[in-house]
Amino acid sequence: MYTSETEKNFLAILEEELIPAMGCTEPIALAYAASRARSQLTAAPTAIVARCSGNMIKNVRCVSIPNSGGLIGIEAAVVLGAFAGDHTRGMEVLEGVTAERRGAAVAFLEGNGCTVEYLNSDIPLHFVIEMTDGTDTVSIEVRHSHMNVVSVVKNGKTLFSGEEAAAVECADRSGLDIAGMKQFADTVPLESIKRLLDRQIRCNMDIAYEGMSGEYGLNIGRTIRACYTDGVVTRMKAYAAAASEARMSGCDMPVIINSGSGNQGIASSVPVIVYAREKDIPQERLYRALAFSALLTIHQKDHIGKLSAFCGAVSASCAACAAVTYMVGGSVEQIKATIDNTLANIPGILCDGAKISCAAKIATSIDAAMMAHYLAMGGKAYEAFTGILKEEAEETISCVGYIGKIGMRETDREIVRLMLGKEE
Repeated sequence: MYTSETEKNFLAILEEELIPAMGCTEPIALAYAASRARSQLTAAPTAIVARCSGNMIKNVRCVSIPNSGGLIGIEAAVVLGAFAGDHTRGMEVLEGVTAERRGAAVAFLEGNGCTVEYLNSDIPLHFVIEMTDGTDTVSIEVRHSHMNVVSVVKNGKTLFSGEEAAAVECADRSGLDIAGMKQFADTVPLESIKRLLDRQIRCNMDIAYEGMSGEYGLNIGRTIRACYTDGVVTRMKAYAAAASEARMSGCDMPVIINSGSGNQGIASSVPVIVYAREKDIPQERLYRALAFSALLTIHQKDHIGKLSAFCGAVSASCAACAAVTYMVGGSVEQIKATIDNTLANIPGILCDGAKISCAAKIATSIDAAMMAHYLAMGGKAYEAFTGILKEEAEETISCVGYIGKIGMRETDREIVRLMLGKEE
């Protein structure tokens, strides 16, 4: 039953999840940990080792690091964090990089001062950064979420030990459900969500405009606009893809993330904003739709986990277009139909790491989810037990989550193995 406590908890979830981050969140997590480790040394590091789980390797090896001058990969993220980062800024750790410190980082990289090792772990988001300045040695371990430091060890002495996850995610996500999220979106006082969502609109649309006008990756946003019939869906796809491509290419503009991912933050917000602007939807209705989209993305990802072989663009785009259904006055049943219609179509897009082609997956997912929206608004939906669909959309979300988290575990290992060149 929806109560005032439910509203308070949903607001706390949004506060925790809708935070700014510069650059792809996995390399930024490495930079954060490296900066925090460096703060324990009295001199610059002389050697660094980054031990990373397969999913961390997958999501960092092809991504450009913001404020790095075009550097790519794990070593670049770690070393730039150690030499030029400021961990007190959290996920914006690389915002204040100076040319002098960047130069020191590049020199360290050219001297092969950083080594990357595979960390055999069942935890998808798991890494250890160890560094020494020749006198002292510091090791920092991160598990489960991007800034969840579970241990800090200096010269063999434990300075900190514990699961900080409670401090990272305090709000209870178990109460999220479609009907409750819709009621929250319908009734929450606007002043409770306006600040968060104004920041989301500003940041995520700013990088979308930058992606459309700048030279990033394959210029997918402009290609979509030029080659497809102009219309609201084309623009939704183009601006969301452009924002992702800029971010994956190292653009130093912040993104408001969702479920620890900038791409999911983009895909769950930019299409909704573009649709509202194209259709002259009142601003209040947009705020409420964005809140619904954010919570539905979080709800789906809570079943899947932060990193897996299941592409998060599917979950976020599904949420965005279900939010469009909500925004135009769709019923709870039509919202559920949008979800089911999407997940009947594209539950199998693989995550093979963060990179510029994530933008294409976002465009594809939005296209599929908007088709699901139009079917739902026309009173059409795939029936239960069509493939993996269940009798209720909530059950379908849980089913897809199980596939992404458990069923695709071996797929994830094989993707990492192939990316590392181990094809035999």
